[in-house]
Amino acid sequence: MNNERRKALVQAYKEMPKRIGVFALRCEAGEKVWVGVSRNLDAQQNSLWFSLRLGSHTDRNLQACWKAEGEAAFRYEVLEVIDQEGLSPYELANALKDRVAAWRTDLAAFSLS
Repeated sequence: MNNERRKALVQAYKEMPKRIGVFALRCEAGEKVWVGVSRNLDAQQNSLWFSLRLGSHTDRNLQACWKAEGEAAFRYEVLEVIDQEGLSPYELANALKDRVAAWRTDLAAFSLS
């Protein structure tokens, strides 16, 4: 791949719209659920799996469950995508905060920052 083609592909990737919303991380074996928000739902699972595999996730309870149950027991799920069209950054932040709180209550889930 030549340098110009690579630059064009990188630029196209950066310009792709990113899905923003609420996700859940479920441990099927332990029947535990963690809920969080992401500004890039499509990349969030990879980020979570990477830190959990390394043993460096900041949520100690989640990391302990991952270590005890193993990767196969976990499932990533997008719960809700927020339509950001017409929302100011402030309104978007409030919408995310409200929706993640509602999902945590509905699922009796742990917080995942």
